[in-house]
Amino acid sequence: MKYMLIMRATDAARQDYEAMDFNEVIEKMGAYNEALLKAGVMLAGDGLADSMADNFVVDFSADPPIVTDGPYGETHELFSGFWMIQVGSKEEAMEWANRCPLGPGSKLEVRRVTEMSDFGEFADNPVLKQQETWRAESGQV
Repeated sequence: MKYMLIMRATDAARQDYEAMDFNEVIEKMGAYNEALLKAGVMLAGDGLADSMADNFVVDFSADPPIVTDGPYGETHELFSGFWMIQVGSKEEAMEWANRCPLGPGSKLEVRRVTEMSDFGEFADNPVLKQQETWRAESGQV
């Protein structure tokens, strides 16, 4: 089972983070990432830049879609990083999420990534079959 761990932080948590010794942050996150890698569960992961100059939002409520600077201006929690992990169960994903070195005001949203078995009666759909082929060709599980 694949899970995405989505790191979110409130404005207060981000201020606390900015006041921390950055070397300590790097060491804690590095140790967490190393544990994920050594356990063989980490597929991908990274932090996200919070520079407004590099981010944007595409809003599909209009045609053509509207592109604005982002992330969303009025949010109280920002999506600031992620990990993709492959584990044997929801409980194992929960164990890894609980080990993440985040502080007060931060949250880790854990979402299971869909699998072919989630599409049941549509499993024979040619588009879904092609996606399965693409995943295999790209080395994705």
